[in-house]
Amino acid sequence: MKVLIVKTSSMGDVLHTLPALTDAMHAIKAIRFDWVVEENFSQIPGWHPAVERVLPVAIRRWRKNWFGSQTREERVQFKRTLQLHNYDRIIDAQGLIKSAALVTRLAKGEKHGQDSRSARESFASWWYDKRHQVDKQQHAVERMRELFAKSLGYEKPATMGDYAIARHFLHNLPADANRYLVFLHATTRDSKHWPESHWRALIAQLADSGLKIKLPWGAPHEYQRALRLAEGFEYAEVLPKMTLEQVAQNLAGARAVVSVDTGLSHLTAALDRPNITLYGPTDPGLIGGYGKNQFVIRAPQGNSMNSITADLVAEQLIQVIV
Repeated sequence: MKVLIVKTSSMGDVLHTLPALTDAMHAIKAIRFDWVVEENFSQIPGWHPAVERVLPVAIRRWRKNWFGSQTREERVQFKRTLQLHNYDRIIDAQGLIKSAALVTRLAKGEKHGQDSRSARESFASWWYDKRHQVDKQQHAVERMRELFAKSLGYEKPATMGDYAIARHFLHNLPADANRYLVFLHATTRDSKHWPESHWRALIAQLADSGLKIKLPWGAPHEYQRALRLAEGFEYAEVLPKMTLEQVAQNLAGARAVVSVDTGLSHLTAALDRPNITLYGPTDPGLIGGYGKNQFVIRAPQGNSMNSITADLVAEQLIQVIV
């Protein structure tokens, strides 16, 4: 059976879809997947053993100049590539009008997705041949597992979902694997940031742990923050600019991770690494870390990230790494 997945973004949403593929792989022998995903996240699907072909799409970038000559050429080429195969099933796991109209509608095969009461945007269901009710009051990973089970005709397993990507990195771990921590300090919203003073206080408390602390970054302002966090601590290392795969390799080799609410926190969970995630204004509820050894420290209701102390995080972290 050949199946096309439409799940374009975000990083967390893409990662949350992986356990559904693992379920399907065990339920249906020889099933293979192609996957339409935003170009920035195109490395992720290929880490899963059931994915045969990744089809990068650039809807976010195209929207900035939809009718430009280069954009038109890229859109035409994407459509040609998309329509090379007739699929046994097409599963729109995005549930948004733009992905349904711009991608799912164009693909060849029986189209499945969530019904109007379940999809993130109800009108997206117009483009599906088969519509499935999916319970919203469950974690995003479980919603995807339910959608795939109903679309492909098997019973959703009762066991915890398996991302099945950790093994991709087992043979290429850093030389110092298990002898360092990773601190994921960067996120998109100011209200999700943990104060730099708190990060530095946590780093200071780990002086006698014997563990190195690695600080990844993506944008220039994140690099500057990482430099400030590491200043004066010989055991804190600011990593060089990395691809997503290289970041994943470093996460896969970590003894443990401390993170704010960010896509890389979900990647840590998908890699089965112990992770302490700090939440302030956002509710981890149905979209928080899913997997083994995932821990949450949440600011008291109505309080900012400032109220999470370095002492509290250090206490939890020591329990994890001992």
